[in-house]
Amino acid sequence: MRFIVIEGLDGAGKDTQAYLLRDYLAGRGEKAVLRIHPAQDNALGRISKKALMGGGKARRIVATLFYGLDVIRSVVFYCRDGSTVIFVRYTIACAYLPRPLIRPAYAVVSRVLPRSEEMFFLDVAPEEALRRVKARGEAEEMFETLPHMEKARARAMVIARDWKVIDGNPAPEKVFQNLMSGLNGSPK
Repeated sequence: MRFIVIEGLDGAGKDTQAYLLRDYLAGRGEKAVLRIHPAQDNALGRISKKALMGGGKARRIVATLFYGLDVIRSVVFYCRDGSTVIFVRYTIACAYLPRPLIRPAYAVVSRVLPRSEEMFFLDVAPEEALRRVKARGEAEEMFETLPHMEKARARAMVIARDWKVIDGNPAPEKVFQNLMSGLNGSPK
């Protein structure tokens, strides 16, 4: 099984890059499963997403808890048949917890969930991420404000310190080229 993780702030281009990667792999005849969290195909993901649409500390913790359970569910159900699994939003939820909980939560999560040498963080300026979020025209989640994105980026960079960090600010095609060059054994 091949396990690839794509993380970043909302608006960083995670979904775009994951779809490009899945299509690229499929074009090469490889089976690739895409899991985007919070997933809407199960109750855990739907509870997390609903909590994200509200506000307050209690909803933040509910969103993070159910997000984590949703990710664990995906690991159990999708990481076993030898195909490539591409995860979008895997452990980044830890960066949205209250500051004293981030390191302990990530320590537990990183011991429980499988790790990969192909874990990518799309680093995008918070202002650019917010511009992209607003351009979608969808209802915004509790963390989709400039102050939250600035805090989340700083916290996420601590979590992603051992990951492959890619500049997510350029056009999607350029970001994809950089992602491809970071894949293990990827043809150029």
